[in-house]
Amino acid sequence: MNNIIPSVYIEGREVELLKGAYTNTGGLRAATLEFTLPLISDGYRQLWNKEVTFYANPYESTPIFRGYIKRVKEDFNVITVYAQDVLGYLVKAGEQGQASIALTDDENLDGLTAANAIRKAIKIAKLDTKIGTAYIGDTTPSVSSSRPPLRGTHTLLDIIKSLMGRAVDNSVSPPRTNIIKVVDDGNQSQLVIERESDTDSSNIKHIFTEKDNITNLKIVKRKVPTYVIVNGKNGVKGTFSHEGAIEAYDRNYLELTNESLKSPAECVDFAQKVFRANLITQYEYGINTVDGYHLSENDVVRVETGDKSFTGNYRVRGKKIAFTHSEFTIGININRKPPTLVEYIAQQDN
Repeated sequence: MNNIIPSVYIEGREVELLKGAYTNTGGLRAATLEFTLPLISDGYRQLWNKEVTFYANPYESTPIFRGYIKRVKEDFNVITVYAQDVLGYLVKAGEQGQASIALTDDENLDGLTAANAIRKAIKIAKLDTKIGTAYIGDTTPSVSSSRPPLRGTHTLLDIIKSLMGRAVDNSVSPPRTNIIKVVDDGNQSQLVIERESDTDSSNIKHIFTEKDNITNLKIVKRKVPTYVIVNGKNGVKGTFSHEGAIEAYDRNYLELTNESLKSPAECVDFAQKVFRANLITQYEYGINTVDGYHLSENDVVRVETGDKSFTGNYRVRGKKIAFTHSEFTIGININRKPPTLVEYIAQQDN
């Protein structure tokens, strides 16, 4: 692992850092950076909405985090600063409301693909100087924002969720959704759309082993949707529910759209596939490690253990980093299709 020298900049000026914590849970939730400065720091009284960048090393050209200050708190001899990335403009933060736009027959997103509709919505909301969309790409498969058309006042977050929910690739098994995430081009935060990575065929970005870089493992259990509603083309619908799963996991609801489906039967079949895909990915695993800070959501990593039956590829869901000038700890959440790592962790705990 390279030597880590964490640094934080406010408006391009490096600050006298005491400690900090970066959290990115993925899934269209804002990444956060919280850090403390000595109270004697001057020139930082008016910090709201100032740009913050966080680097693991001074020689790197792109930051781990780029965002904007939302809160500042003075306490005894330190100042605590709380910042969010550009997704923070889409979610409620502090005293701010969620970014919203009004869509009418005259100003709307009709006739656009999901990517272009998101780009236009951001421009209507006057956030295009903050949230870059130059590299957003498009969904797989491409979907239209016209069916059904969006009208009325909507938050940008709901618009993005609605459009992304229409894009599910049913040409593979299990079906793969599309995700939207934030990347940094060295000058600005950019939104990009990716199809959810395939752990069997995607390029491996990092390898974790017990001997080299894993310090701890833990399990996080996700909710399994037991009642799935699928909206198809021209208003057709289908619903799948599993009584045994409802008894085991309670009633958890999921609704999504797949415009390639033309009959209720196709919708039901697709809903069943979505249920089974979620059932076998219900476990997420937390790795405490000494490296991998560069990984981002949807990257594929490999975990290797002494028992080959537990070795496999996993998908990154999020990460947490805690740091001071002398310490740098990394936690990464991952998941995969077969939850075999559960058995392995149980063996290690015995």
